[in-house]
Amino acid sequence: MDLKTKVKELPSSPGVYLMKDSLDTIIYVGKSKNLKSRVGSYFINSKTHSPKVVKLVKNISDFQYILTDTEFEAFMLECKLIQEIKPIYNRKMKSPLAYTYIKITINEKYPIISLSHQYASDDDNLYFGPYTNKNTVDRAIEGIKNVCKIPCNNPTTKNASCLNYSLGLCIGTCLDSSAEGEYLKIIEKVIALLNSSDNSILNEMEIKMLEAAEKFDFEAAAKLRDYIGAIYSILSNEKVIEFTEENKNIVLLEKLNENMVKLFLIKKSKVLFSEKYSFNKDNHHSFKLDILEKINHYFCDAASDGFTKLSKEELDEAHIIYSYLKYKNNDCRYVIIEDKWIDGKDNKNIDDAVENMLSCLHM
Repeated sequence: MDLKTKVKELPSSPGVYLMKDSLDTIIYVGKSKNLKSRVGSYFINSKTHSPKVVKLVKNISDFQYILTDTEFEAFMLECKLIQEIKPIYNRKMKSPLAYTYIKITINEKYPIISLSHQYASDDDNLYFGPYTNKNTVDRAIEGIKNVCKIPCNNPTTKNASCLNYSLGLCIGTCLDSSAEGEYLKIIEKVIALLNSSDNSILNEMEIKMLEAAEKFDFEAAAKLRDYIGAIYSILSNEKVIEFTEENKNIVLLEKLNENMVKLFLIKKSKVLFSEKYSFNKDNHHSFKLDILEKINHYFCDAASDGFTKLSKEELDEAHIIYSYLKYKNNDCRYVIIEDKWIDGKDNKNIDDAVENMLSCLHM
């Protein structure tokens, strides 16, 4: 059977597809809410195809697919398969060096902001991340250093200034110790920026970008725009990490049709339980009791031992869960169950949260 004929037989359902080459090797894994439409798009001659897609299509000899009940499951399964198989065309998630951290060596006289591929919990330095795009992190660090005028990587106390200082691009840590206090204040502002508690550095960049544009210095304005975009990207990533590291217990319900829903229980970046249920006003109470029983069983067994740093291996799933909860349409509902509720003493809060979620599904 040729590929176009095989595509016509695909269902218009959520799922994951695996593209294979002539050696039956899986070279690409993708997901879609509508498999027939998505897979079919590869075999339509289109000028909108990227060079990567054009090259991929030339190497496709066959494909297989795995159906899922929901788009959320397709996202999660795609992520798992990419991590396991590491297909050649799935460059994202392929190399562990794609995951990076921002490291600040706070115990030095002049703390240094740098990129690190490893997180160390016992070296007393500050780490932010992990992030999935090294180039974005590099750009953000470069922008912060340039705007704050701390571009020197190895400040010294020698009585000689660097070229950046003579050009007015450095506060003078390279010259002597007189800039130490100013430097440390800047580092505090950088830490506050990465903690999302002080955006003054970002605001300064935006003002400088507007000033450059008004002076028709479009090259400088474009560079600042790129810096700002990179910083917003890593701050968005930090929101995902913060959300996940709080060890949230998430109850997610997704409508499959008018009479069926799928229940997911999620802890941190892992799906602990999933199952389909029929749901209507007549079985509202019994369904709620079943959810409450599952909550007490699965979330108690996965009780948090306290703060745990999100690992590189968990980051992709964390992004999927966060994005799906925050930006998905009204076909899904979720509630967050606090750890302190799951001790047998505060069942009313859990009951009320689940009741509100179920009531919304009837609307």
